[in-house]
Amino acid sequence: MTTLETRELILTAAERLFAELGVVAVSNRRIAEAAGQGNNTVVGYHFGTKADLVRAIVRRHADQVEELRLQRIAVAGTDVRDWVTCLVRPSIDHLATLGTPTWYARFAAQVMTDPGLREILVEEGLSSPVLLRMLDGLNACLPDLPAFVRAQRWEMARQLMLHVIADRERDLAEGTAWGTWNDTADALVDGLVGLWLAPVSKENHDG
Repeated sequence: MTTLETRELILTAAERLFAELGVVAVSNRRIAEAAGQGNNTVVGYHFGTKADLVRAIVRRHADQVEELRLQRIAVAGTDVRDWVTCLVRPSIDHLATLGTPTWYARFAAQVMTDPGLREILVEEGLSSPVLLRMLDGLNACLPDLPAFVRAQRWEMARQLMLHVIADRERDLAEGTAWGTWNDTADALVDGLVGLWLAPVSKENHDG
């Protein structure tokens, strides 16, 4: 078995175990066993620390998601729905290409709950120049939205995307989903458009 093949087996096993059990609960020994590796030090040898392993899993998906983001930006117009679609669709479309089951959405949700690791996901996955362009496009559609409200709604949107996608991934893996990835994307876009266009209370207008 080549080094590349071993690394891929480890990444796949770690992503699944972290998604299902949480990052803290999973040891390198357990990852090695799930990857079919007899040497318990193989994870540390190939990836170093647990943080390095988490970063490698995030980077494993990043290029594909970035390419899908670029494709969405290329056809986006000047409507809020266009830019919300840019935000929602790339991650979901990427997961849809991987078949069923997938684990990355649940992995991301687990990492975001870990104070020591969440910055990795923020740095690698949520701070890309392409994503920032998407936010600029969305902001341009909402010039009258107060900055304080804009920040609040982005945080709500981020949480909603993270957990809805993770929940749907679990449902699909367990065969209990009410629809497809495409249905999920449509519903999430509808909900987030409503969130961004919702009236602003006087208190929030006053900041």
